[in-house]
Amino acid sequence: MTDHVTDPEAASVANFAHEMGVLKRLRRAGWWQAGVRDPESVAEHSLRVAQLAALIAAEEGADPARAAYLGLWHDSQETRITDLPHSARPYLGKANNETITRDQVAYLPDAAAKTVSEAVVEYEAQGTLEARCAKDADKLECLLQALEYRAAGHQYVQKWIDSSRAGLGTTFAARVADAALTGSPMAWHDQAQP
Repeated sequence: MTDHVTDPEAASVANFAHEMGVLKRLRRAGWWQAGVRDPESVAEHSLRVAQLAALIAAEEGADPARAAYLGLWHDSQETRITDLPHSARPYLGKANNETITRDQVAYLPDAAAKTVSEAVVEYEAQGTLEARCAKDADKLECLLQALEYRAAGHQYVQKWIDSSRAGLGTTFAARVADAALTGSPMAWHDQAQP
């Protein structure tokens, strides 16, 4: 093995990427309370949040790329605090996502750290239409996941469906939720053409 000098900026990004890889193994803990033995990972959730954020933003007249970007980072702090079910939150201090993100990106190159930090600050502040679309995408994704788990036989998911639907603020996200509530998680398959 040859000795070589490590590029500190590249190494910091590699280290950060390894930390973000934890999201692929971290399960969404609230679903265990509903009896889901092997729930989705935080990374799986975040992917569909980003996709939905782009679609909602496109229909709401916001920037789809920015909304997707915000959705991509919305749960990145869970590498440090895990995914806590709502029932645990009253017993724990509220972690500030902006502070956690600041600590996560502390060793990244300036431009990389800034882009992640700004995305989290914007998402948490909810002051832009893109942030509101990303927040609605988070709620809508939870609703869709609950419907999929219910279709798979998990009967204790109604409170996730109800709270997710009640939390939607954009017109298009509400329309999608209502369509999902009256449709089937397999409707896309029935419409697929060979």
